[in-house]
Amino acid sequence: MKNIPNLVLASQSARRQEILRHLGLDPKIIVSEADENITEDLTPEAFTERLSVRKAEAVLPLCGENDMVIAGDTVVALGDEIFGKPADRADAFRMLSALSGTTHKVVSGIAVCYGGKIAVSHEVTEVTFRHLSADEINAYIDTKEPFDKAGAYGLQDKASVFVEKINGDYFNVVGLPVFRLFRLIKEHFNLDYFAFWRH
Repeated sequence: MKNIPNLVLASQSARRQEILRHLGLDPKIIVSEADENITEDLTPEAFTERLSVRKAEAVLPLCGENDMVIAGDTVVALGDEIFGKPADRADAFRMLSALSGTTHKVVSGIAVCYGGKIAVSHEVTEVTFRHLSADEINAYIDTKEPFDKAGAYGLQDKASVFVEKINGDYFNVVGLPVFRLFRLIKEHFNLDYFAFWRH
């Protein structure tokens, strides 16, 4: 019988934790203290992959040999500009104003570490916002939801009323690309989702 690793999620994101628990999984949570400052000029895809690997590697020394570490990073990208979490109210207003009436990308990097090997990939989803008035943006910022979310919005929360359509993986926009994660685990570690679910 194949050895099934214990899942470790290197994230304090409640949304990533909720997605895995919704799948019937109960990962151990170890928050990564990795430096998230990257000064290189990277594409959103390369940026999120780099940070995901960095987060996973920061947690590895705290794990046992049968722990599989999962780490992710999500950003919103409009053209070449990467939107992370807003610094303050003005920054949130700037981001949401820029996204108003546009189609932008939500990019999530994902890294999986197990058995001395690191596998990394990313997922891209397109999100189209309808036009937002300044009053709507300010009302949304008043809910406090934007401040811990890339691009200053959460698709699964009140900002869902802004979204005209999405093209791609919904869970990627929430913060954990489930399809990409388990395909990565299958391709690189020969384990499928149901092995973890049964475990």
